[in-house]
Amino acid sequence: MRLDDDGDRSNVEDQRGSRAGMGLKLGLGGTLALLALSVVLKQDLFALLGASPGGGGAAMPEAEVRERAAAESGLERTAVATFNDAQRAWAGAVRSYRPAKLVLFWDEIQSGCGGASAAMGPFYCPEDEKVYLDLGFYRELATRFGAPGAFAQAYVVAHEVGHHVQKLIGVAQKVREAQARDPEARNALSVRMELQADCLAGVWGRAARDRALLDPGDVEQGLAAAAAVGDDRIQRAATGRVNPESFTHGSSEERMRWFRRGLDSGDADACDTFAR
Repeated sequence: MRLDDDGDRSNVEDQRGSRAGMGLKLGLGGTLALLALSVVLKQDLFALLGASPGGGGAAMPEAEVRERAAAESGLERTAVATFNDAQRAWAGAVRSYRPAKLVLFWDEIQSGCGGASAAMGPFYCPEDEKVYLDLGFYRELATRFGAPGAFAQAYVVAHEVGHHVQKLIGVAQKVREAQARDPEARNALSVRMELQADCLAGVWGRAARDRALLDPGDVEQGLAAAAAVGDDRIQRAATGRVNPESFTHGSSEERMRWFRRGLDSGDADACDTFAR
């Protein structure tokens, strides 16, 4: 991929090394009590309550932050360059486009949608219109999910920007209303929304290809990334079983197919997953 980082950080918030992330901080007594309850109840109450040990919330030492950030500078450049380019592309296609923000963090964060950990993977919060990304996910994508490469990383960011587009054009609100009316359809509607974000990521990918920003093999990297995060593949790896009724993002085949549709068409109108 030939997409260059132009150094624009106007829509990037770097919170790496900050301990201001999770809202509830616990002292030693609270930490031990919650740990004991977690053991008894066999549930991670720290995650459930959005809590983290330690009362001070002290930031990571600057030297450690610089060293850790330097080690992932290449990943950062890819993420920021993709984020900026995707936003510029959609700004020309969506009337009154309002830029999202990209928040880089480590381990845990307090978003407008509540506390979150890096284990959740990248996500978009419609409440504060920010994309949250722990760059360590890219290493997981390559090693655990078998989807290495810059364009695989770009797909991840472009997918989250796709969710921002969905909010701006009103799709996200309509889905939430439909889920409230029919709770039993919540997962199925979530899948359609995620597949549309895949397709919108493909639309951006087509725009990048038309500007000669892709190299041979990049499209295959993106398709591999889409397949890697399919619900069926993740469930099979985690439990050895697949339960389609519990899907929230779509199968590997569906995610590849809709990403490919966006790439082939370059047209957001081809991404109506709700018309199927």
